[in-house]
Amino acid sequence: MSRRPLQSAPHSGAPAPRRRRSPGRLLAGPLSVIGHALVLLALLSAHVEPPKVPESVPMTVALVAPPPPPLPPAPPAKVEAPPAPAPPAPAKASVAKASPAKNRPRPKLRPPRTPPPPDVETLAASDTPAPPLADGLGEAELVGATTAGAGGGYGAGAGGGGACDMVRLLQDALRKNPRVRAAVVQAHPGAVASGKAVMLWNGDWVKSPGQEGKGLAGLREAIILEVAFAPKACRTDPVRGLVLISLNDSPGGVRLALGSDRWRWSDLLFAR
Repeated sequence: MSRRPLQSAPHSGAPAPRRRRSPGRLLAGPLSVIGHALVLLALLSAHVEPPKVPESVPMTVALVAPPPPPLPPAPPAKVEAPPAPAPPAPAKASVAKASPAKNRPRPKLRPPRTPPPPDVETLAASDTPAPPLADGLGEAELVGATTAGAGGGYGAGAGGGGACDMVRLLQDALRKNPRVRAAVVQAHPGAVASGKAVMLWNGDWVKSPGQEGKGLAGLREAIILEVAFAPKACRTDPVRGLVLISLNDSPGGVRLALGSDRWRWSDLLFAR
Protein backbone atom coordinates (compact mmCIF):
# COMPACT_ATOMS: atom_id res chain seq x y z
CA MET A 1 0.00 0.00 0.00
CA SER A 2 1.52 3.20 -1.09
CA ARG A 3 1.44 6.05 1.13
CA ARG A 4 0.95 9.42 -0.33
CA PRO A 5 3.22 12.11 0.82
CA LEU A 6 1.55 14.52 3.08
CA GLN A 7 1.20 17.91 1.66
CA SER A 8 2.63 20.47 3.87
CA ALA A 9 0.11 22.98 4.96
CA PRO A 10 0.94 26.48 4.68
CA HIS A 11 2.63 27.83 7.79
CA SER A 12 0.34 29.71 9.87
CA GLY A 13 0.49 31.06 13.33
CA ALA A 14 -2.01 28.47 14.68
CA PRO A 15 -0.67 25.26 16.39
CA ALA A 16 -0.47 22.11 14.39
CA PRO A 17 -3.16 19.48 15.03
CA ARG A 18 -2.25 16.41 17.28
CA ARG A 19 -1.75 13.10 15.43
CA ARG A 20 -3.89 10.08 16.42
CA ARG A 21 -2.28 6.74 17.13
CA SER A 22 -3.36 3.68 15.15
CA PRO A 23 -5.08 0.71 16.91
CA GLY A 24 -2.29 -1.72 15.81
CA ARG A 25 0.28 0.14 17.75
CA LEU A 26 -1.94 0.11 20.81
CA LEU A 27 -2.30 -3.71 20.76
CA ALA A 28 1.39 -4.47 20.09
CA GLY A 29 2.47 -4.03 23.72
CA PRO A 30 -0.12 -6.30 25.35
CA LEU A 31 0.32 -8.92 22.71
CA SER A 32 4.06 -8.93 23.31
CA VAL A 33 3.53 -9.36 27.02
CA ILE A 34 1.02 -12.15 26.47
CA GLY A 35 3.42 -13.89 24.08
CA HIS A 36 6.26 -13.81 26.50
CA ALA A 37 3.97 -15.11 29.24
CA LEU A 38 2.85 -17.99 27.02
CA VAL A 39 6.45 -18.87 26.22
CA LEU A 40 7.36 -18.82 29.91
CA LEU A 41 4.28 -20.89 30.79
CA ALA A 42 5.19 -23.40 28.11
CA LEU A 43 8.70 -23.69 29.49
CA LEU A 44 7.43 -24.14 33.03
CA SER A 45 4.74 -26.64 32.15
CA ALA A 46 7.06 -28.81 30.12
CA HIS A 47 7.41 -32.21 31.95
CA VAL A 48 10.96 -33.40 32.00
CA GLU A 49 11.10 -37.14 32.60
CA PRO A 50 14.16 -38.47 34.42
CA PRO A 51 16.27 -40.95 32.60
CA LYS A 52 14.84 -44.44 32.87
CA VAL A 53 16.95 -46.95 34.80
CA PRO A 54 16.83 -50.38 33.21
CA GLU A 55 15.01 -52.81 35.47
CA SER A 56 17.16 -55.64 36.80
CA VAL A 57 15.91 -59.07 35.95
CA PRO A 58 15.58 -61.24 39.17
CA MET A 59 17.86 -64.23 39.27
CA THR A 60 16.18 -67.55 39.90
CA VAL A 61 18.07 -69.73 42.43
CA ALA A 62 17.10 -73.39 42.94
CA LEU A 63 18.30 -75.31 46.04
CA VAL A 64 19.53 -78.75 45.16
CA ALA A 65 20.34 -81.35 47.83
CA PRO A 66 23.94 -82.56 47.79
CA PRO A 67 24.44 -86.06 46.47
CA PRO A 68 24.52 -88.80 49.17
CA PRO A 69 27.95 -90.03 50.30
CA PRO A 70 29.17 -93.13 48.59
CA LEU A 71 28.24 -96.36 50.35
CA PRO A 72 31.06 -98.37 51.96
CA PRO A 73 32.14 -101.34 49.98
CA ALA A 74 30.20 -104.45 50.74
CA PRO A 75 32.06 -107.07 52.79
CA PRO A 76 33.28 -110.01 50.82
CA ALA A 77 30.83 -112.82 50.75
CA LYS A 78 31.67 -115.68 53.03
CA VAL A 79 32.53 -118.73 51.13
CA GLU A 80 31.00 -121.64 52.93
CA ALA A 81 33.07 -124.73 52.99
CA PRO A 82 31.45 -127.63 51.24
CA PRO A 83 29.88 -130.06 53.68
CA ALA A 84 32.01 -132.98 54.60
CA PRO A 85 31.01 -136.09 52.80
CA ALA A 86 28.96 -138.45 54.87
CA PRO A 87 30.80 -141.53 56.02
CA PRO A 88 29.95 -144.54 53.98
CA ALA A 89 27.34 -146.76 55.46
CA PRO A 90 28.85 -149.85 56.98
CA ALA A 91 28.37 -152.89 54.95
CA LYS A 92 25.91 -155.31 56.30
CA ALA A 93 27.73 -158.09 57.95
CA SER A 94 26.79 -161.42 56.74
CA VAL A 95 24.58 -163.21 59.14
CA ALA A 96 26.48 -166.22 60.26
CA LYS A 97 25.80 -168.64 62.96
CA ALA A 98 28.37 -167.99 65.63
CA SER A 99 28.98 -170.18 68.56
CA PRO A 100 28.11 -168.85 72.06
CA ALA A 101 31.79 -168.94 73.00
CA LYS A 102 32.72 -166.34 70.35
CA ASN A 103 30.08 -163.75 71.43
CA ARG A 104 31.96 -161.47 73.88
CA PRO A 105 30.18 -158.71 75.87
CA ARG A 106 31.03 -155.21 74.83
CA PRO A 107 33.09 -153.21 77.33
CA LYS A 108 31.24 -150.38 79.12
CA LEU A 109 32.28 -146.93 77.99
CA ARG A 110 33.37 -144.64 80.80
CA PRO A 111 33.45 -140.89 80.34
CA PRO A 112 36.99 -139.50 80.39
CA ARG A 113 38.02 -137.71 83.56
CA THR A 114 39.06 -134.16 82.84
CA PRO A 115 41.78 -132.86 85.13
CA PRO A 116 41.11 -129.56 86.96
CA PRO A 117 42.43 -126.41 85.28
CA PRO A 118 45.96 -125.50 86.30
CA ASP A 119 45.01 -122.03 87.67
CA VAL A 120 42.62 -123.40 90.32
CA GLU A 121 44.28 -123.83 93.68
CA THR A 122 43.24 -127.02 95.40
CA LEU A 123 42.77 -126.84 99.17
CA ALA A 124 43.14 -129.76 101.45
CA ALA A 125 40.21 -130.60 103.67
CA SER A 126 40.65 -129.44 107.25
CA ASP A 127 40.75 -132.06 109.99
CA THR A 128 39.24 -129.62 112.52
CA PRO A 129 35.48 -130.19 112.81
CA ALA A 130 33.22 -127.24 112.27
CA PRO A 131 32.07 -125.54 115.48
CA PRO A 132 28.49 -126.32 116.47
CA LEU A 133 25.85 -123.71 115.85
CA ALA A 134 24.12 -122.00 118.75
CA ASP A 135 20.79 -123.55 119.65
CA GLY A 136 17.98 -122.64 121.98
CA LEU A 137 17.60 -124.33 125.39
CA GLY A 138 14.15 -125.18 126.67
CA GLU A 139 12.84 -125.03 130.22
CA ALA A 140 13.76 -128.65 130.89
CA GLU A 141 17.41 -127.95 130.07
CA LEU A 142 17.46 -124.79 132.18
CA VAL A 143 16.39 -126.47 135.41
CA GLY A 144 18.91 -125.56 138.13
CA ALA A 145 20.51 -122.70 136.13
CA THR A 146 21.80 -119.83 138.23
CA THR A 147 20.03 -116.51 137.81
CA ALA A 148 20.77 -113.02 139.09
CA GLY A 149 20.55 -112.84 142.89
CA ALA A 150 20.23 -116.61 143.39
CA GLY A 151 23.02 -118.44 145.24
CA GLY A 152 25.36 -115.43 145.37
CA GLY A 153 26.41 -116.00 141.75
CA TYR A 154 28.66 -118.95 142.45
CA GLY A 155 26.62 -121.40 140.39
CA ALA A 156 24.12 -124.06 141.27
CA GLY A 157 25.06 -126.29 144.14
CA ALA A 158 27.82 -124.05 145.44
CA GLY A 159 25.73 -122.17 148.04
CA GLY A 160 27.51 -120.15 150.67
CA GLY A 161 25.90 -116.79 149.75
CA GLY A 162 29.13 -115.23 148.44
CA ALA A 163 29.51 -111.53 147.85
CA CYS A 164 30.21 -111.74 144.06
CA ASP A 165 27.07 -111.79 141.96
CA MET A 166 28.60 -111.97 138.49
CA VAL A 167 25.27 -112.91 136.93
CA ARG A 168 23.73 -109.66 138.21
CA LEU A 169 26.79 -107.70 137.10
CA LEU A 170 26.62 -109.06 133.54
CA GLN A 171 22.86 -108.78 133.32
CA ASP A 172 22.84 -105.09 134.34
CA ALA A 173 25.64 -104.29 131.90
CA LEU A 174 23.98 -106.07 128.92
CA ARG A 175 20.60 -104.49 129.59
CA LYS A 176 22.16 -101.04 129.20
CA ASN A 177 23.32 -101.94 125.67
CA PRO A 178 20.31 -102.10 123.28
CA ARG A 179 22.52 -103.35 120.44
CA VAL A 180 23.10 -106.60 122.27
CA ARG A 181 19.42 -107.48 122.32
CA ALA A 182 18.99 -106.47 118.66
CA ALA A 183 21.93 -108.69 117.61
CA VAL A 184 20.52 -111.70 119.46
CA VAL A 185 17.04 -111.25 117.96
CA GLN A 186 18.52 -110.89 114.45
CA ALA A 187 20.78 -113.96 114.75
CA HIS A 188 18.30 -116.24 116.61
CA PRO A 189 14.75 -115.18 115.67
CA GLY A 190 13.36 -118.71 116.09
CA ALA A 191 14.76 -119.29 119.57
CA VAL A 192 13.65 -115.83 120.77
CA ALA A 193 10.13 -116.29 119.37
CA SER A 194 9.71 -119.69 121.05
CA GLY A 195 10.94 -118.37 124.44
CA LYS A 196 14.13 -120.43 124.47
CA ALA A 197 17.47 -119.27 125.85
CA VAL A 198 20.33 -118.83 123.37
CA MET A 199 23.44 -120.84 124.27
CA LEU A 200 26.55 -118.63 124.04
CA TRP A 201 29.39 -120.48 125.79
CA ASN A 202 29.74 -124.14 126.78
CA GLY A 203 33.48 -124.25 127.35
CA ASP A 204 33.99 -122.47 124.01
CA TRP A 205 32.08 -119.75 122.25
CA VAL A 206 29.28 -121.25 120.16
CA LYS A 207 28.95 -120.07 116.57
CA SER A 208 25.74 -118.25 115.68
CA PRO A 209 23.99 -118.64 112.29
CA GLY A 210 25.18 -116.14 109.70
CA GLN A 211 28.33 -115.24 111.68
CA GLU A 212 31.85 -115.88 110.43
CA GLY A 213 33.50 -116.17 113.84
CA LYS A 214 32.40 -117.89 117.02
CA GLY A 215 29.66 -116.20 118.98
CA LEU A 216 28.23 -112.78 118.38
CA ALA A 217 31.17 -110.38 118.20
CA GLY A 218 29.55 -107.44 120.00
CA LEU A 219 27.98 -109.60 122.72
CA ARG A 220 31.16 -111.59 123.26
CA GLU A 221 33.26 -108.42 123.65
CA ALA A 222 30.78 -106.91 126.11
CA ILE A 223 30.87 -110.04 128.35
CA ILE A 224 34.67 -110.32 128.23
CA LEU A 225 35.02 -106.63 129.13
CA GLU A 226 32.82 -106.98 132.23
CA VAL A 227 34.58 -110.16 133.38
CA ALA A 228 38.04 -108.67 132.83
CA PHE A 229 37.30 -105.68 135.13
CA ALA A 230 35.54 -107.74 137.80
CA PRO A 231 37.36 -108.38 141.11
CA LYS A 232 39.90 -111.20 140.98
CA ALA A 233 38.08 -113.20 143.67
CA CYS A 234 34.93 -113.18 141.51
CA ARG A 235 36.81 -114.19 138.35
CA THR A 236 38.53 -117.20 139.99
CA ASP A 237 35.57 -118.56 142.00
CA PRO A 238 34.42 -121.96 140.69
CA VAL A 239 30.97 -122.21 139.08
CA ARG A 240 28.91 -125.32 138.36
CA GLY A 241 26.27 -125.73 135.69
CA LEU A 242 24.55 -123.15 133.56
CA VAL A 243 24.08 -119.46 134.20
CA LEU A 244 20.96 -117.71 132.82
CA ILE A 245 21.02 -113.99 131.91
CA SER A 246 17.75 -112.21 131.09
CA LEU A 247 17.90 -109.05 128.95
CA ASN A 248 14.43 -107.87 130.09
CA ASP A 249 11.90 -108.83 132.76
CA SER A 250 8.87 -109.11 130.45
CA PRO A 251 7.52 -112.63 129.81
CA GLY A 252 9.07 -114.20 126.74
CA GLY A 253 12.07 -111.87 126.89
CA VAL A 254 15.48 -112.57 125.39
CA ARG A 255 17.58 -114.89 127.54
CA LEU A 256 21.20 -115.99 127.29
CA ALA A 257 22.78 -119.16 128.71
CA LEU A 258 26.43 -119.99 129.29
CA GLY A 259 28.40 -122.47 131.37
CA SER A 260 29.48 -126.12 131.61
CA ASP A 261 29.92 -128.72 134.35
CA ARG A 262 32.71 -126.93 136.23
CA TRP A 263 34.19 -123.65 135.14
CA ARG A 264 35.30 -120.19 136.24
CA TRP A 265 34.43 -116.78 134.91
CA SER A 266 38.05 -116.30 133.96
CA ASP A 267 37.65 -119.19 131.48
CA LEU A 268 35.70 -116.79 129.25
CA LEU A 269 38.82 -114.67 128.83
CA PHE A 270 40.94 -117.53 127.48
CA ALA A 271 38.35 -119.32 125.35
CA ARG A 272 39.52 -120.31 121.91
